[in-house]
Amino acid sequence: MPLHGIRRAARACIARLHGAGLRHFQGRLRTMHSSDATPVLPAVESFDGMDLPGALLATLIRQGVTAPFPIQAATLPNSLAGRDVLGRGRTGSGKTIAFGLALLARTAGRQAEPRRPLALVLVPTRDLAQQVSGALAPYARAVRLRLTTLVGGMPIHHQALALNRGAEVVVATPGRLADLVLRGDCRLDDVAVTVLDEADQMADMGFLPQVTELLDQVGAGGQTLLFSATLDHDVDRLVHRFLKDPVTHAIDPAADEGGAMDHHVLYVRGADKRAAVTRIASRDGRVIMFTESRDGADQLVLELLACGVKAAALHSGKSQPQRTRTLEQFRSGTVTALIATNVAARGIHVEGLDLVVNVDPPTDHKDYLHRGGRTARAGESGTVVTLVLPSQRRGTARMLAAAGITPAAAHVRSGDVALARITGARVPTGVPVVVPDPVIEAPGRGHAERGRGRPARRHPAAARAAG
Repeated sequence: MPLHGIRRAARACIARLHGAGLRHFQGRLRTMHSSDATPVLPAVESFDGMDLPGALLATLIRQGVTAPFPIQAATLPNSLAGRDVLGRGRTGSGKTIAFGLALLARTAGRQAEPRRPLALVLVPTRDLAQQVSGALAPYARAVRLRLTTLVGGMPIHHQALALNRGAEVVVATPGRLADLVLRGDCRLDDVAVTVLDEADQMADMGFLPQVTELLDQVGAGGQTLLFSATLDHDVDRLVHRFLKDPVTHAIDPAADEGGAMDHHVLYVRGADKRAAVTRIASRDGRVIMFTESRDGADQLVLELLACGVKAAALHSGKSQPQRTRTLEQFRSGTVTALIATNVAARGIHVEGLDLVVNVDPPTDHKDYLHRGGRTARAGESGTVVTLVLPSQRRGTARMLAAAGITPAAAHVRSGDVALARITGARVPTGVPVVVPDPVIEAPGRGHAERGRGRPARRHPAAARAAG
């Protein structure tokens, strides 16, 4: 090739490298050969067959986890070996333990310097961050790793103090982590294992620019694990930029052990809909009911309490301590009907929940899948019911088709046997009840979503998804 041709090619190559982030690309390039040389490892049938520390294996037994779910069996051998992993599985399929065990095993034995974590889990919402931290906490303690949660709605100075004391593992939402980085309270240079959990929702909520900025600050040559219920074009851009030669595992929902989810569309009339909702909420057992708006959730709670149903609302108008306490009330049975917006559609795990009701049908098929994912989790069974008014029939049909769901359909009235058979609906007592206020907060506490630093950029979809 002539000299001028070589120069042109070199300039073009440099320009491409600069556009992708030169420092990040060089680090990826240095590790590419060793990654390519590592074969894809097959799935295993037991945790004993994995390269896990004894302390983690003992904790699995204490937690009652005796055998890996399909996504754990498929991804853990490769993630423990240091491979980048792209995992797709429906919500409730065991993704948290899948990435958590790998992250903790590969971080065990190291100690973080102040403000310099060694492992990072990025999640889209505060509620999911709390759940992930709670799920990983006993395993982190077992291998003596300090874990801290960085989310909005909680005092930022407490989180900065935890980072300054030293935390090996950080579970964070993008906005709060960006604030702490901007303040100088956190540096990401030492992060060796990065997890992107529910990456599709981070994309839907407009967090990709923040996520990209944060990942560009992670030290080169580390391991990246991306888990998501769906893999669309936005997530694909993250994969191509930040994952090196990833091992891909897509777990079919039908492969999830044991669990079965029944889907029902119940056509109701407007004048009778509220009565049907009240009877369903009065069932013998817990239920999550999804509404479109915060005001709608609050209003429904007032009506249910007046009818004798122990109900509470969960939405973005509540502070994080209030939301955490409300979930504790729901898990304990103090609250039996949780009325939620999409803020609870991802990341909320409640043992033994067998019914989810869409009081207002979602317009997006992803919202439907994640609302429904609150039931039939971890091998259990459950039912998803969507109440549809005549004016909502076409839109709901299109949404369900996009979700790949073919539901059983029926026309029902509030007193019908079919409604009782499908949902456990029954006549409410009519005796008003009171549910204790989950949290009484001091003025000025619990609402600092962004903390100090630059204003968080908020995508329109973020406001809708937050409820």
